[in-house]
Amino acid sequence: MTTPRPTPSSGSPRERQVSDFTALTKRVQDAGLMRRAYGYYWTKLIGSLVLGVGLAVVFVLIGNTWWQMVTAVVLALLMTQIAFLGHDAAHRQIFVSGKWNEWISLIVINLFVGMGQGWWQRKHTKHHAAPNTLHKDPDIDPGVLAFTAHAVEQRKTPLTRWLARKQGFFFYPLLLLEGVNLHVQGIKRAVSRERLKRRWVELGFILVRLISFVALVFIVLSPGKALAFIGVQLAVFGLYMGLSFAPNHIGMPIVPPDVKIDFLRRQVLMSRNISGGRTVDTFMGGLNFQVEHHLFPSMARPNLRKVAPLVREYCQDLGVRYTETTLVQSYRAVYQYLNRVGRGGLDVWACPLAAQYRV
Repeated sequence: MTTPRPTPSSGSPRERQVSDFTALTKRVQDAGLMRRAYGYYWTKLIGSLVLGVGLAVVFVLIGNTWWQMVTAVVLALLMTQIAFLGHDAAHRQIFVSGKWNEWISLIVINLFVGMGQGWWQRKHTKHHAAPNTLHKDPDIDPGVLAFTAHAVEQRKTPLTRWLARKQGFFFYPLLLLEGVNLHVQGIKRAVSRERLKRRWVELGFILVRLISFVALVFIVLSPGKALAFIGVQLAVFGLYMGLSFAPNHIGMPIVPPDVKIDFLRRQVLMSRNISGGRTVDTFMGGLNFQVEHHLFPSMARPNLRKVAPLVREYCQDLGVRYTETTLVQSYRAVYQYLNRVGRGGLDVWACPLAAQYRV
């Protein structure tokens, strides 16, 4: 018996959400793709811990030499891969138990990587709720870079406007500073007056990680080499994190705040998948299946590749655009988009669906 192809639903966004997404969810559940992948994640978690301890031993054995800059690069790559595991745990992809996921994410993100789980999860949850939506998605809020025309309009001086026009050129070099920013933001949230669950656990884990890391580096290396080691590790970590997250949404449609879209279309139309094999899966920590991750954020990482053909076909049958590019094409799209925004060439999301959803 063949499954009937879906047809575009009519009615309100709420009706579409109930019909279209519910039908897709049923297919995914029937295919068994919401099952946990305990073997995969335990292998990753234990393997990362073993690699981290092994790298620390190698670091001590190599001693005070400039060859340690290679070790710094390897450490940055490992920290990024570990951060991906923290991301998965925060999305409850690893365990059924919410507490197990929460504690694994705290241990991985704060203690192993030195970031702040509370700060990141709050920001990331808002992003998932309204990707690329003006005034709702914190990832496109005005900052060093202008991701929207609204942000460009806030640049008042000739220097800031010139920087906005050239921001596509600066974007990738700026990622070298993102590692520092990620650590700083986590600490700022932990010591702020804002409500934060498990504040002292978060702050304690971060301090243990950062102090022990800096102490070990300065014990083994001379001051100059130690500073260079920390600088290289942070730069490569920030670059790798940025190269993994930037292709997901930058350059995809920006949604005006007065437009309401049903859940399936909101997640699919604003996300970009990256094509490639298992090497790309590993490099991006599963974030290359951004469409599927946004539709099913608690789905175990190994199942994203399995569910992608089903989601792609479903979207095609509904007439919902499903975007997938190569990694190089995505980086080019990010660069071109940022320059276009900075030069005032951005129009907010304009297509037939916008007229249907505009309030």
